Amino acid sequence: MADEEQEIILNELSDEELTLQMHDDLYDGMKEEIEEGTNILLGRGWEPYRVLTEALVGGMKIVGDDFRDGILFVPEVLLAANAMKAGMFILKPLLAETGAPRMGKMVIGTVKGDIHDIGKNLVTMMMEGAGFEVVDLGINNPAEDYIAALKKEDADILGMSALLTTTMPYMKVVIDTLIEMGIRDDYVILVGGAPLNEEFGKAIGADAYCRDAAVAVETAKDYMARKHNQMAAG
Repeated sequence: MADEEQEIILNELSDEELTLQMHDDLYDGMKEEIEEGTNILLGRGWEPYRVLTEALVGGMKIVGDDFRDGILFVPEVLLAANAMKAGMFILKPLLAETGAPRMGKMVIGTVKGDIHDIGKNLVTMMMEGAGFEVVDLGINNPAEDYIAALKKEDADILGMSALLTTTMPYMKVVIDTLIEMGIRDDYVILVGGAPLNEEFGKAIGADAYCRDAAVAVETAKDYMARKHNQMAAG
């Protein structure tokens, strides 16, 4: 009997309680509860963008902060991101209809010669969790694939990942190609991967080196805020 009493009926919670409960459910990677909570809030007349920012992005921010601080680890973050995806699946078509403001758009992929993708996948999920649109090119990408995607998607950010010391220099090839084409300054370039460091990021001409997914999200947000401010000032 005690167990039954403890079961939380999402529909009976106030908007505020439900939002906080969804933060907890995201943290625990509870996919079905996130789907249910998303539908309840929409049913109560919440705008899709409000559900995204307050319930989902708000919850993923806590996940991101605890991941950064070493309280959560990759498996838990992947579970949370998976639950977030379930909510996003419901919201995406609605957001497209309402023309909701977007944080920005990112093209991401592992560089040519490299087939590691766990770190990249984590960044993709965390970026989506923060409200960014992400186009994931997968692994083993030559410069022309990145450039074609940046143009096609009208992206703001390029994310490149490498896990091998032998594939790291290819990041510079991509950046140099963008420079030759005269479009380097059109994009914010973020690089990451285990063997990289800040010095390497600077040496190849990237805007920033991101040591993990949480840092990538914060860095991307900073750059996009600056871009929006410049546009507003201009």
